[in-house]
Amino acid sequence: MKKALVTDYVHASLISGLEERGYEVHYDRSVDMTLLPKIIHQYEVAVINSKIKMYRDIIDKAKNLKYICRLGSGLEIIDLEYAAAKGIHVINTPSGNNNAVAEHAMGMLLALANNLIRCDKEVRAQQWNRELNRGWELKGKTVGIIGFGHTGSQFAKKMSSWELDLISYDKYRTEYGPEWDFVERVNLEDILNRSDIISLHLPLTEEVLHLVDEDFLDRCKDKVVIINTSRGKVIKTIDLVKALENGKVGGACLDVFENEKPHTYSQSEINTYNRMYQMYNTVLSPHVAGWTYESLEKIARVMLEKYDSFK
Repeated sequence: MKKALVTDYVHASLISGLEERGYEVHYDRSVDMTLLPKIIHQYEVAVINSKIKMYRDIIDKAKNLKYICRLGSGLEIIDLEYAAAKGIHVINTPSGNNNAVAEHAMGMLLALANNLIRCDKEVRAQQWNRELNRGWELKGKTVGIIGFGHTGSQFAKKMSSWELDLISYDKYRTEYGPEWDFVERVNLEDILNRSDIISLHLPLTEEVLHLVDEDFLDRCKDKVVIINTSRGKVIKTIDLVKALENGKVGGACLDVFENEKPHTYSQSEINTYNRMYQMYNTVLSPHVAGWTYESLEKIARVMLEKYDSFK
């Protein structure tokens, strides 16, 4: 019987769906990069998340592999060219959690604008600081979206009824279509010059590594707000922290970080992140924007649909 390996938490419908398609499913969330090279030769399907890297050395050991199924969107963990050369289909599921990411970004922005994190903490401590926690409104602001793919477009849809101006830059999307007439297509300089809020929706590639650095931020409007629910390494953290400290950046909503393994922090990283943690104008979450109960099921459904499309 054909075998499928599932290495991370998935909805039960994905397991049953693979079984219905003739696979013996090994659902083992303990599989890591130490164990994987020893067992990957057994499988025709590998369902992975970010802890597993499907690079050339692993692909060479995967003698029977026909499908690499990525839970979510990011494909930087897979050597796409080498997989294609070996005849391996790569499936990812950005449409499975794009709504979740957009809603999360919206929630973080509203929490920042209304000081909700600090308000909640102070009220629980019986502190009644109304003036200190005066917020600001989204109406009338200009929101710049960098990357207008699955999540960027969904974020724009969420923002479309908030009486603000939406502008977007996507180097690789040539047409938006009439359904996006409420979004103005602009270049990157327009995003920097005009945006009160910039939301990042980019895959991690060499081209966008540390896109948001000191130079990028210096070219933005004063007090710009930065939202990142894409990949942490798109932002150079130390430069963002400095810009938050000197007031160039008015706030940041971050679901992703350059280093998402706190136990591996260098002393320099500890110092940088601790400075960020002390700031009231940051809203932070542990890479969970696309991690909802609904997206868990949707990712399974989309993955099976894509699998079937190859048959």
